[in-house]
Amino acid sequence: MPRQPRYFLPGIPQHVITRGVDRQATFFASDDYDLYKRALKKNADLYGCSIHAYVLMTNHVHLLLTPDSARSIPKTIQGMGRDYVQRINQQYNRTGTLWQGRYKACLVQDDLYLLNCQRYIELNPVRAGMVSDPSDYPHSSYRHNALGQHDPVISPHTSYIELSDTDSVRRQHYRGLFESGLNRELIDEIRKTTNACRVLGNPTFTEQIETMLNRRVRPGKMGRPRKDRTR
Repeated sequence: MPRQPRYFLPGIPQHVITRGVDRQATFFASDDYDLYKRALKKNADLYGCSIHAYVLMTNHVHLLLTPDSARSIPKTIQGMGRDYVQRINQQYNRTGTLWQGRYKACLVQDDLYLLNCQRYIELNPVRAGMVSDPSDYPHSSYRHNALGQHDPVISPHTSYIELSDTDSVRRQHYRGLFESGLNRELIDEIRKTTNACRVLGNPTFTEQIETMLNRRVRPGKMGRPRKDRTR
């Protein structure tokens, strides 16, 4: 099966998923999560990525980020993975990589689509049955975005900032988005588009992305092309 293409456009947010090899653990102790966050911030700052949301699960990571250049995301992921794996291997006397070779990523439209994706990321521990409320999970951006607990990794996206002119009201509005959970259709859409490395947005946004890339990003029709009966 051919690899799914990944698209890199400066200034367009992306939802990125990195998974452990064979879905094995990538974090082994509480300090490992802090180590990962330091490596993530270092490389995001170095290569020009703004991190809007994240969640660090036991064997995979979700990121919502905006790149400054076409190479910002791959360089950030490669550099962060290298720094983190080297330290983990030293600490636990192990060898080899922790991560699958290719990460998944999809382009995300601003406004509601982006905020839904951000909720999807921060609700991951709730869907996994690890906590009953996203504020109870310490390894995500929720406490920063919803409660104002400072997290140096996070650079808020414009769609989040525009929720209000004041920080306290903005966080209140953001918490209100979590009062109703994501419906199954939306969860499936986010999963499908990310795993297929496509576009999360409306048809107009998708057409704009195709124009910018000068290539089709929507899935083609299944099956063989129809024969021309006029010949």
